[in-house]
Amino acid sequence: MAMGDAWRFPAEWEKQEGILLCFPHNGKDWPGKYGAVQWAFVEFIKKIASLEKVYIIVANQKLQERLQAMLLKADVDVNHVSYILHKSNRSWMRDAGPIVVKRGNQRKALNFNFNGWAKYGNFKLDRHIPRVMASVLNLELEQVTYKGRSITLEGGAIDVNGMGTLLTTEECLLDQEVQVRNPGLSRSDYEAIFKTYLGVTNTIWLGEGITGDDTHGHIDDLARFVNADTIVTVVETRKRDANYKALQSNLKRLENARLENGAKPKIVPLPMPDPIVFEGIRLPASYANFLILNKAVLVPTFNDSKDAKALNILSSCFKGRQVIPINAIDLIWGFGTLHCLSQQIPE
Repeated sequence: MAMGDAWRFPAEWEKQEGILLCFPHNGKDWPGKYGAVQWAFVEFIKKIASLEKVYIIVANQKLQERLQAMLLKADVDVNHVSYILHKSNRSWMRDAGPIVVKRGNQRKALNFNFNGWAKYGNFKLDRHIPRVMASVLNLELEQVTYKGRSITLEGGAIDVNGMGTLLTTEECLLDQEVQVRNPGLSRSDYEAIFKTYLGVTNTIWLGEGITGDDTHGHIDDLARFVNADTIVTVVETRKRDANYKALQSNLKRLENARLENGAKPKIVPLPMPDPIVFEGIRLPASYANFLILNKAVLVPTFNDSKDAKALNILSSCFKGRQVIPINAIDLIWGFGTLHCLSQQIPE
């Protein structure tokens, strides 16, 4: 590997110590569906705990006791569940949690200064999660800065192959008018940050994210690495759909993209489910929001005829890993599903 002694962000399929989650403690992210979402979480925890450790943040002792009772009722392997008492704002650990990077056998946690996606004001409690987790894991915590200023970057905005290539979108990082995380930062500024902190030497920039995504263009609803040289990307076939144009444009960019070694990546199209509309709002449902575990891949499904097609495609991409559907019809009302809710901790 040409990255030498650099710190690097391992690919999600590399060996994991566990997964970080945060149990929902208020219903505001899932109005009218809070009860259903808690049980959806129990099922999510069950699948992970059958394979590896689950670190789960709970707001207080009472909630921990309630969750423990729910897990036992659902026959979850609670020996693989580790509770962390910390009051949070939300449950989106992909974005508020730390990114753990490695150099050989060394690990450290990065704090990317979460700010509620530059959209919501209630993120102050979530800001402490990287510090809390670094303490739990006994890791050094590094604040991410560039040219003397703190840098904000969510885990959902980036995807890596662990070899030096990163996927992201212009909509999320370069738009200077909507949800601006780091005013004035250019493409080359971000690429310098990726190189310094994540060991990335090559960045593939896509355009816009999917309709309904309130993060303004996160990559983990769009395109994901499934191995070092293969990218799955969601494609909309209905020309009248609001996503059609942007997803076709992203597909063309990927077809013209190069990896860190100069080779073309293999591109595997993934279908989009039919639009899911709840209370008049189009929700950002996507099969690309899957979570890779040590021996399995958890895939969000939406009671849609294309669920089976998406599962078959991902099964062919992840030979040797079990591909497990998780019904996300309730979770998606919070504008995200499995990948958004979790953050892997590399071994």
